[in-house]
Amino acid sequence: MSVSIALFTQDLRLHDNPVLRAALADADEVVPLFVLDDGVAATGFAVPNRSAFLSVCLADLDAGLRSRGGRLVLRRGPVVAETTRLAAATGAVSVHVAAGVSGFAQRRESALREALGDRLRVHDAVLTALAPGAVTPAGKDHYAVFTPYLRAWRAAQRRHPVAAPHTVRVPDDVPDGPLPQARPDSPGLPEGGESAGRARWKAWQVGEYEEVHDDLAGDGTSRLSPYLHFGCLSAAELVALAERRGGPGAEAFVRQLVWRDFHHQVLAARPAAAHRDYRPHDDHWHRDEAELAAWKAGLTGYPIVDAGMRQLAHEGWMHNRARLLTASFLAKTLYLDWRAGAAHFLSLLVDGDVANNQLNWQWVAGTGTDTRPNRVLNPLTQAKRFDPDGAYVRRWVPELAHVPGAAVHRPWLLAERPDYPEPLVGLDAGRFQQGRGR
Repeated sequence: MSVSIALFTQDLRLHDNPVLRAALADADEVVPLFVLDDGVAATGFAVPNRSAFLSVCLADLDAGLRSRGGRLVLRRGPVVAETTRLAAATGAVSVHVAAGVSGFAQRRESALREALGDRLRVHDAVLTALAPGAVTPAGKDHYAVFTPYLRAWRAAQRRHPVAAPHTVRVPDDVPDGPLPQARPDSPGLPEGGESAGRARWKAWQVGEYEEVHDDLAGDGTSRLSPYLHFGCLSAAELVALAERRGGPGAEAFVRQLVWRDFHHQVLAARPAAAHRDYRPHDDHWHRDEAELAAWKAGLTGYPIVDAGMRQLAHEGWMHNRARLLTASFLAKTLYLDWRAGAAHFLSLLVDGDVANNQLNWQWVAGTGTDTRPNRVLNPLTQAKRFDPDGAYVRRWVPELAHVPGAAVHRPWLLAERPDYPEPLVGLDAGRFQQGRGR
């Protein structure tokens, strides 16, 4: 009996998984393998929220495989060593894996290629709807501006989603390994796994997305980002499902998926952008540990900012509009290094994705792909537009829950001052203008 290996990474699903389908087509039996890689832990990326979500994802994947006659095989250790050891033990004719974009993923693929040679099969467009590098501007290796990329993305031919397998045959003599267990930092963490992700998609009203996606209190976003990050849902399948439904809401949702693809193709071409300015402007960042700590704790004195930070702490997730305005407050108003904010987000976000997190932070900080690098999001203006009645603030800042209407956004003007901090800084943006060296 011939054997192949499907090495799961950020594609923890059975539906529309080209890695698993190709491995099944390549041999009589397949080993569905996931390696709890010590290298990920060493980077600090395996934080409690994502580890807890991952543990549920793996249990759900194992249950799905068992319902099809298979099972998930777990190993712990260096991913290349564990994969090659299993390939040798089973006599695997091939090892299949999804292409990644981070520096870590690129180094992993290179090491697997060196160890396995032509037995390694790397599959594109598994983690994204369109593979990074599938479209490029003339004479360049990636798009640096979103709108031209969007046009090219729309014109490109994308792969069709593939069905989940009916049967998965796993060699009897390969031991499973115990599923991991982890406790999250955030009590409101969403449930992990493909089953939960598909249920979330079916229950969500994508047709309303265009109208409600920026409404902080309405909470009308899809909340699918954790499932996309871990690959419990396929971006290619979601695009296909949304395009089938049609309408402004579906179009707006697909645009967000294109933004995700855009960031992945930037990072694939420029892995150093995970920690270096994509477009340096000789910024001389302000340093203040007390201000950074107040921002992390949701105690800046600006309720809309503090609400976002407290939602992050409780749920391990934050509304996209809140991510933008809290990031702008740190990088533009406080003028603290965007890397400090990005690191804090990654310490809690269950959807903490290097491409999306780091490059969105750079976009806000003016060091990334934004064509208006001096853009500043005023928290009071943002509050007026996206939380006009203050419901989002009252939900997450209990000290102000008794303050009615829009007055909640300016507690320093109240006749009776609540037990809530004074604004950390003014909003004159002078610090940002003085600190930018150009």
